[in-house]
Amino acid sequence: MPLDQELDEKEMSFLDHLEELRWHVIRALGAVIIFTIAAFIMAPWIFQNVIFAPARVDFPTFQWLCKLGELFNSEETLCVKEIPFKVQSRFMTGQFSMHIMSAFVIGLIAAFPYVVWEIWRFIRPGLYSKERKYSRGAVFSISMLFFTGVLFGYYVLAPVMISFLANYQISDMIVNEFDITSYVSTVVAVVFGCGLLFQLPVVMYFLTKMGIVTPLFLRTYRKHAIVIILILGAIVTPSADSFTQSLIAIPLYLLYEISILISVRVTKRQLADQALETLNQQ
Repeated sequence: MPLDQELDEKEMSFLDHLEELRWHVIRALGAVIIFTIAAFIMAPWIFQNVIFAPARVDFPTFQWLCKLGELFNSEETLCVKEIPFKVQSRFMTGQFSMHIMSAFVIGLIAAFPYVVWEIWRFIRPGLYSKERKYSRGAVFSISMLFFTGVLFGYYVLAPVMISFLANYQISDMIVNEFDITSYVSTVVAVVFGCGLLFQLPVVMYFLTKMGIVTPLFLRTYRKHAIVIILILGAIVTPSADSFTQSLIAIPLYLLYEISILISVRVTKRQLADQALETLNQQ
């Protein structure tokens, strides 16, 4: 085959590859746009019952904490009786921009499984048969971790952080009146960020596959990870009690331990595959 013809076929193959990627991206964006439009239309209900809900004392998290406080005779410590702050809009475009941003984030969260599925459909043909076998259920696992993180951020981290910041006061002369852009951005960053943070086991899976991370490395720096997790829990909790700190620290630590188990499993598979290849060569 002439060299020019071979190069032309490679170029066409590459262009076809880009065309396929383009359609996967278009379909994923289409799903996000559909859910974004739905969230935009339902904005009044969403703001009242979803976005502003963690800032009310009747939020389920605060009710559960009060019940636990009554059970362990720590009602004064765990029960949140007031969240003293007001939300204002100090910019002309403040409410409109937050309307759009919140609708887009909710649309992205709702469409996340489909977006991951489209990405997986693009990546899957390039994998070996063994890699396809080992990565079965990847879309489900990634989506479940993401939604678990979102629920953790919404029901645990967001209300605890809002309560802490609303009650934090360095002087009686200062009144907490938060701007709508600040409030919504904080809630969105916490909730969506937790969804991404809970992808840690998936990240460790791929890092182990590439040989960047090993189980020995993760075990060696386990103590450092625990210290960082405890510091994070102490920063975002409204008081110094160990219970509220554990609400933040325990899930993060479990994620780290799950990452170690995943790294061990991937390493064992790689060693088994290498041993099998060695036997086949002999």
